[in-house]
Amino acid sequence: MKYNDALFLKTVRDFLTIYLPKQRKFSENTIRSYRMSLSLFFDYLKNEKGVSIQKLSFNHLNSENVSGFLAWLQSERGNSDTSCNQRLMAIRSFVKYAAISDPANIYLQAEIEKVPVRKCQSKVVEFFSDNALKALLEQPDRAKKTGLRNSCFMILMYDTGARCQEILDLRIKDLVLNEKSPYVYLTGKGNKTRTVPLMEKTVHHLNLYLNRFHPEGQRNREDYLFFTIIHQQRCTMSPDTVAAFLKKYADQARHSCADIPESVHPHQFRHTRAISWYRNGVPLILVSELLGHADINTSQIYAYADTEMKRKAISKALGDNSSNFQKDDVSRWEGDDELIKKLFALS
Repeated sequence: MKYNDALFLKTVRDFLTIYLPKQRKFSENTIRSYRMSLSLFFDYLKNEKGVSIQKLSFNHLNSENVSGFLAWLQSERGNSDTSCNQRLMAIRSFVKYAAISDPANIYLQAEIEKVPVRKCQSKVVEFFSDNALKALLEQPDRAKKTGLRNSCFMILMYDTGARCQEILDLRIKDLVLNEKSPYVYLTGKGNKTRTVPLMEKTVHHLNLYLNRFHPEGQRNREDYLFFTIIHQQRCTMSPDTVAAFLKKYADQARHSCADIPESVHPHQFRHTRAISWYRNGVPLILVSELLGHADINTSQIYAYADTEMKRKAISKALGDNSSNFQKDDVSRWEGDDELIKKLFALS
């Protein structure tokens, strides 16, 4: 292995093991995403360009290779524009670190900047109707151990509006159930911790789960709240396990509830809870804090989704003919010009 090749791989190692965790203080999940992005890029260079990992150098970080990599992600792996942009941002971050480590690499930043960020279409917020949520939560057989676990997982994920990984990362010590106002500590992106209150019913289900899976005499505060058993050993429950039981319950619930979406995923519980908070008068800034959003603008999608739904409901009730609009239909929103504009598709 040539010196320059070894230097490249050493820079990769330092980026992942020193710069991201110790200097930038990124979370394990973020570092894992960056590692996966670089690993996929190296796989692309090996499989499509014939460059083995031992021969990788800074010269391979050019706009042609990165553009080809993004196209490969879409054609061969079916990645969305959003996923491609995430991979591109990881490579840009690495190139920036390479330039910090050695000013001779500054030219790499200009080279990678030539690769444009892909324009993504705005996503529609996917959330469950009341009927769909109720039908899903009714599916687990709580008499069975896994049914009780899966039921508690879904209830907790909905009540807290947490990301799936945040629930998977929970340890017993993160639950505060014996206070007058119970709550849970959630650790989100950037290792930022927030507290989210728990409903009384959720606490009840959590206590049933704890008594079954973490008996009082054997309870260790450092243990993960949710786990799976593999070869008689406790292992952290994976997102794939969650995806599997959600698909199973969605397929079952679809027989009795037509509102169940074709595809059910954990983030829909988060969106559903956010919409519920907003509809029940929780200020958007507090919704943003409960969800762990770094920027309140990220939470604006819930205000739009709720307003858009009202607009469609009014349009359906009044018909498409503008002559059907009556004075009373506007007066009920008097004093809220922005809401009126949104409800009647003027903004």
